[in-house]
Amino acid sequence: MRITQTAHLQPGDKLAKPVYSDTGQILVAANVELTSGMIKRLQELGVDAIYVSDPRTDDLVAEDSVSDETRQRATRIVYNTFSSMIEAKRWNRAISVSKLGTEFRKAFEDILYDLHSKKELMIHLSGIYSSSNYLYTHSVNVGIYSAALGMAIGFNRNRILELGIGAMLHDIGKTFIAQEILEKPGKLTPAEYEEIKKHTTLGFDILRDQPDIPLLSAHCALQHHERIDGSGYPRGLKGHEIHQYGKIVGLADIYDALISARSYRKAFLPHEALDIIFASSDKFDLELMTKFRDHIVIYPVGMMVALSTGEKGVVVDINSKHPHRPIVRVLKNPKGENVIPYEIDLSSHLSIMISECEDPL
Repeated sequence: MRITQTAHLQPGDKLAKPVYSDTGQILVAANVELTSGMIKRLQELGVDAIYVSDPRTDDLVAEDSVSDETRQRATRIVYNTFSSMIEAKRWNRAISVSKLGTEFRKAFEDILYDLHSKKELMIHLSGIYSSSNYLYTHSVNVGIYSAALGMAIGFNRNRILELGIGAMLHDIGKTFIAQEILEKPGKLTPAEYEEIKKHTTLGFDILRDQPDIPLLSAHCALQHHERIDGSGYPRGLKGHEIHQYGKIVGLADIYDALISARSYRKAFLPHEALDIIFASSDKFDLELMTKFRDHIVIYPVGMMVALSTGEKGVVVDINSKHPHRPIVRVLKNPKGENVIPYEIDLSSHLSIMISECEDPL
């Protein structure tokens, strides 16, 4: 399998991994041959890239850090909780979120089990989801990234659970924000931006009133938009005034936002997102950024790349000690001619670099 942009798909291409809806349901199953109508629909749903079958790469397996089943269960819990709150607000009914902490703790324990089962803590989420309602999958992704970062810096199980529950619920306050503002494709007006900013305090107020939600988990909702230079919101906290959970969730939140397709822009690639974050190093904790970068799969298995030599190929494996220097299977020479595939370990060939990604083969 290899990753390709939906803009490059052709009728007859076969899907190598399923595409999921924003609620975790399968939209298109693996091994389905795509029609022109299906390709158009995927593009309309905000799916920028998918995994397709290719005889040259069908031996590759893009393994997620958590299983599809775990992510689907977690996404359904987020969807059921958030959508019920949105509906209650819409019809002016009383909002019931009893046992909120119990449900999310169970979902997060499943995520934590999957992460602990991996030999190496290198995080990659290869599941392909539509972006028609980004809130649900984003909440799960931020929980996974936050947990991985908590593990990387040595948190014990109780702290990781506390962090993870807060991370998965960090955007719960958005259920009180008008959907037309949340889903607006263009630039927000100053008034709309002020309305969006309220989701941090709204979320905190919801979570701190729940007897089974730790107070520090609630602070993930309150502080995930604070920045160490004081430029964040809602309180403009600086440096050590921000709890470590808030710093972690803020970093996971911005990374997942960057690598996710939105109605107003395409998704950034992992290395591009990290470059953007490091360019704003005055806003994020440098030690956390470095730990995060060291445990993120920058060039995932199946990604098409061009090398500085002019050769083109596909990433077939990662080097956990050197995430920016994966193993690449070369498929075309510098002239663009097909070759008998061979592999280059970039960690052993330091003069060769990845010069471009997503180049069609």
